[in-house]
Amino acid sequence: MNRACGGVGIAEVCARAGLDTVLCEADATAARGARDRVAGSLERAARRGKLTTDEARTALDRLAFTGQLDDLADRQFVIEAITENAHAKADVFAALDKIVEDPAAVLATNTSSIPVMRLGMATHRADRVIGLHFFNPVPVLPLVEIVPSLHTSPETTALVEHFAESTLGKTVVRSRDRAGFVVNALLIPYLLSAIRMTESGFATPTDVDHGMELGCAHPMGPLRLADLIGLDTVAAISESLYEEFKEPLYAPPPLLQRMVEAGLLGRKTGRGFHTYD
Repeated sequence: MNRACGGVGIAEVCARAGLDTVLCEADATAARGARDRVAGSLERAARRGKLTTDEARTALDRLAFTGQLDDLADRQFVIEAITENAHAKADVFAALDKIVEDPAAVLATNTSSIPVMRLGMATHRADRVIGLHFFNPVPVLPLVEIVPSLHTSPETTALVEHFAESTLGKTVVRSRDRAGFVVNALLIPYLLSAIRMTESGFATPTDVDHGMELGCAHPMGPLRLADLIGLDTVAAISESLYEEFKEPLYAPPPLLQRMVEAGLLGRKTGRGFHTYD
């Protein structure tokens, strides 16, 4: 299920892997928009030779789109991918616990920073709840993080690893259940450091990004990457990390907070640390 852009990509890779897939959005209008985005992504993949036109059409046919959580009742594997907010996610897991009929169904979260235990405890089946964190764009990037909580059963972990590796063809890294997991625990302090450098007037966003792109061979500078992720998401992950560890390197800088309040969220709004058409 999805109420954020990552879930559309997750649904696409599941359908491309041959799975009967239902994508749940916030409402019927959002569900129609999600269908258009998946269709566009599949069309682009076909143009680039990543799959045939018939394969793209077949993948889209495997997808159903809905705005009702109740339509997930018969699912065996549900991946939550809504906004990065612990309370909202816990509410969804509590609802899924009542809706999903199969007691052996896996309830996974695509959270990038929130401890999985908090979400598992919103259900009566914490042994079937696990973190399965994809990276955007999901059809392109090969990595997923698998994060079992203290309650997640070994059987659930093994099943999800097999699903990610063998069914979806992803590369798996494993993490213990702590805020940020592996990638964001390393990435977010780097992004925040770049924001603080800009905030202090030490260097411009362009110079910061050129420094890391041309001096360290990074494919994208930290501020362009923050804009791509979404500054609201960067702030949410930062707050989750700071809440857990209380270390200053994880605290969101005032500039980041003001930009989020102003709606300057990066690529998705056309303006962040850089501007976009």
